Amino acid sequence: MKKITKKILIAGTFDLIHPGHIFFINEAAKLGDVYVIVATDKNRELYSGVRPIISEDQRLEVINNIKNIKEARLGRSDNDTLKTVEEINPDIILLGPDQKYDIKTLKKGLKVKGLAHIEVKRLEKYYDKFELHSSSLIRKKIIEQNIKNTHTLK
Repeated sequence: MKKITKKILIAGTFDLIHPGHIFFINEAAKLGDVYVIVATDKNRELYSGVRPIISEDQRLEVINNIKNIKEARLGRSDNDTLKTVEEINPDIILLGPDQKYDIKTLKKGLKVKGLAHIEVKRLEKYYDKFELHSSSLIRKKIIEQNIKNTHTLK
């Protein structure tokens, strides 16, 4: 008899891939098959005020080629994330430790869509083994180095 594997849904921008992303994906994989929604450029800008450095198509291709990913797709242009959740129909939605989603609000939205059976969890462990453990820290370091290099060249 074949074991039924749970579907685990994660989502994110996945700009400037770093070990924290890999940790998140691998932790999700411990729970089942990992399905990923990669945020569109437009939606990332809408929520954070900043466009990703890497284009959505390139970010999707990178995610699709990372070990432990069963399937990845780009978020919807209409930003109806719950529609994509409905299409994937996961057993668990796993949020990253630093994702801003409110679990109660998400559960309410799932209930309205008839998806109350989906469990919502947040990964509590934050991976910060390295100095540059987030895309924003990587971006900041690049800016600092460019400023330093510019001053050195003068």
